[in-house]
Amino acid sequence: MKLKVFSNEGGESGESEFDIPVFEDSKGVQAVKEVIVAQAANGRQGSANTKTRGEVRGGGKKPWRQKGTGRARAGSSRSPIWVGGGIVFGPKPRDYSKKINKKVRQLAFCRALFERAEDGSLLIVDSLDIAPAKTSVANSLIRGIAPEGNLLIVDASFSDTSMLAIRNLRGVVLEEAAIVSVTDLCDFAKIIITRKGMDVLVERAKGGSK
Repeated sequence: MKLKVFSNEGGESGESEFDIPVFEDSKGVQAVKEVIVAQAANGRQGSANTKTRGEVRGGGKKPWRQKGTGRARAGSSRSPIWVGGGIVFGPKPRDYSKKINKKVRQLAFCRALFERAEDGSLLIVDSLDIAPAKTSVANSLIRGIAPEGNLLIVDASFSDTSMLAIRNLRGVVLEEAAIVSVTDLCDFAKIIITRKGMDVLVERAKGGSK
């Protein structure tokens, strides 16, 4: 598949062929959904906790006598209908994590990479050698390639100068190619990838790295 390639100055320098797996139909679309849902679920702490009427402190004494006060009968001030009482069917600590098979994750990654390449969201740059290491220089380069929208910047590994120059840019996230997830591929308006970073993603898509 051919993708646009940009020079280190931000200008378009042509197209290059990348060995991205190609899909003819809807194969892998459901896998992408399942993996994104699983990744979101796996990020949940599951630490929400509420107390039942048996766990709330106090309420051992009957608030008032059963008859003769004109008020409703009450056996405990910790009843769920009282302010400060227990919670009925409230959340308890639980594990939200979902298991996704390796082949499903692999298929989802391939499909997501193909979709972003197909819709022109993958923008290849020769390298991200930013000198001097200034945010203004990085902003000029990056916004010259993708003028607007939230961006994911991917490289095989980032140099110290690139990190210093890019990390403070608004709406821009840095991610090494080895740990880019399916959610990362789907979340951003545009993805700027160095040639080395793209080689890593293609290798992962072909099964070289899980």
